[in-house]
Amino acid sequence: MLASLDKLAALPDATRICCAHEYTLSNLRFAAAVEPANQTLMDYAESARDLRARPQPTLPSTLGVERQISPFLRTRQTAVIQATQAIDACAQDEVSVFAALRLWKNRFQ
Repeated sequence: MLASLDKLAALPDATRICCAHEYTLSNLRFAAAVEPANQTLMDYAESARDLRARPQPTLPSTLGVERQISPFLRTRQTAVIQATQAIDACAQDEVSVFAALRLWKNRFQ
């Protein structure tokens, strides 16, 4: 999964991301748990909440935005690594950090 996301992450910032389901708000809650100091993420979450309150879709997104807010595209960022290691101290390399992050998301309430 990490290798697949790395291939996607190599595409241009303007690449449109078209998801099949509107899970943006729940995904952003998880992302905020991982990176509470990510101001871009917090601003995007506020905008997404406003859209959903109208009710408007938050999708599609762009790869450039997702690189800034998605913990799964940020697994090599220090803040994401540290947050993941706080949940699973065994997460020491790229693959184990990604796997621990994915497991954390699966269990996230």
